[in-house]
Parts: sequence; structure tokens; C-alpha cells
Amino acid sequence: MSNALPNQSQTLRAAVEQVRRRVPRLDARLLIQHLLGISHAQYLADPDRSLSADQVEAFMSLVLRRERGEPVAYLLGEKDFYSRTFRVTADVLIPRPDTELIVTLALKRLKALTWPRVLDLGTGSGAIAVTLACEHPEAAITAVDVSPAALAVARENAERLGGKVRFVESDWFAALRSADKCSDNSGANCETFELVVANPPYVAARDPHLLQDGLPFEPDLALTDGADGLSCIRRIIAEAPPHLVAGAPLLIEHGYDQAEAVRALFAAAGYRDISTWQDLSGVDRVTGACLPDAGTAKIAD
Repeated sequence: MSNALPNQSQTLRAAVEQVRRRVPRLDARLLIQHLLGISHAQYLADPDRSLSADQVEAFMSLVLRRERGEPVAYLLGEKDFYSRTFRVTADVLIPRPDTELIVTLALKRLKALTWPRVLDLGTGSGAIAVTLACEHPEAAITAVDVSPAALAVARENAERLGGKVRFVESDWFAALRSADKCSDNSGANCETFELVVANPPYVAARDPHLLQDGLPFEPDLALTDGADGLSCIRRIIAEAPPHLVAGAPLLIEHGYDQAEAVRALFAAAGYRDISTWQDLSGVDRVTGACLPDAGTAKIAD
């Protein structure tokens, strides 16, 4: 199928209507607004605005990419999350509305704390960390990710949105402890936090969802653990105790069918006050728990 419209001299309205059988109309409108740098109000105010041949060609290139399944957020280079617009690239997972739940839960807990230290594990675009920093500026936010490319995107979002966040390249907790210490769960030589949040890769390696809804375009590192979908969660639960102050909660986002398994992992590791919360769709989405005392939990297998 040709990328060009039959008539290279097109209006805004005609260009969007021309591709309605190829991509959803909303997607087409968002793409052309992005291409022209106009708002929805401007689009509605001047639908008969003429497009140049170059603009038509650029629009059709975006339409073709969308038709092939590339997510709109990557084509636009941005995604809204918790009332802010975050830059996204193919190096980071696209922020989902479901993840706003963990932010809401975190903010409720931060209200009762003075100058809290917060750790965001697997920050990706920085959506969680930057949002917490903007919504609760008294908190000292540390965000870690194993991907330097993802951290570059997160830093840009923090600078642009005004969130004060410390970014650390780390394989989960690895860079937050001394090389030969912090292994006895005593908390010695470990950075500690009043709250730890995590949105780890939790899709199983052979889950058919990985081939749907634009997921093939998103980074595997952020989607799947390459195993059963629980290996990263197991590791976080096991390694968190020396990094949690007494009574500090650990909140983990997980898959729709993983809540029971995650609660069992928390229980086996000696955590208490284990709870699961549902997202706006009524799906079990976040499970959290606390340690009775800092560093006293057993390590789960």
C-alpha cells in the first residue's frame, strides 16, 4: 500500500479521513496534531488547513508505523501519567494508567512521614519516581534502573518536570550496599528507606500477551524476566529487608493473576500486614507488606 495520499494537496480533515480504514481516527488525529505541533482545539478550529506535500508524506510515514503496530506513545514520543506528560522512547516501558495505583498508595503513606527516603526500583521513564518527587517534594527520592538508556530518559523527565530525583544505575539493590557487606540482613552498610516501590518485569517469558497490543515494540528487559514472571519479584522481596527501616512498606506492582503468589512470597519471607489493592478495572495490581523490624525477615527461596 502506498504511503502517499492520492492528492498531495490535502487539508487537515481530508488527511485524517483518508486513513480512517488504516488506523483509528483518534490515533490519526493525535499523530497529525503532533506532526504539526498543534493542540486539539487548534485542530478543531481549522480543519481545512492545507498540508504541504512534505507534511503529507511525514504523516503517512507515521500512519504506516502505527498500522504495523507501533504504539502511539512511541510515535508521539510522550505519554501522560498522573496528569503529567512524560517523554518516552523505545528504551523505556510506556507508563500505564494501572501504575498510577502504586503512586496513589505511596503518596498516602508519605503523608504521615517527615522527610522520607523513598526508593523506586526499575524506574524506566521515571514515571513513578518523578511523580512522587513532584507531588511530595519533601521526600528524598532515589530511582534505580539497570539500563543506562532508560536512566537517560528518566533524568530528562525529571529535569523537564521539576522533580528532584537521584538516579542510580543498579541491578535492583546492588549499588545501594557495600560489595562484601549488607548480606546478613543486619542493615549495616546498606542505604535504608522509609518506602520502597517497584514495578518490575512480571510477564512470563512465553506469555502470548508479549506478542499483542504493541508489546513487541517495548523493551523486553522491562516486560519479562525471561522465566515465570515472578523471578524479579522474588529477588526484590528477598533483598529488600536490610534496606527497609522498621515498619517501612514495600509495594510491588504485578500481573493480574499473580497476587496470591506474591502474597505467599511476602509471607514466606516473614513480612507482615500483607495486602493487595485493585486498579480502576478491578484487577489485583499491587501487593505490599512491611517488616516487623528492620532486617529481621527471613530470605525466601
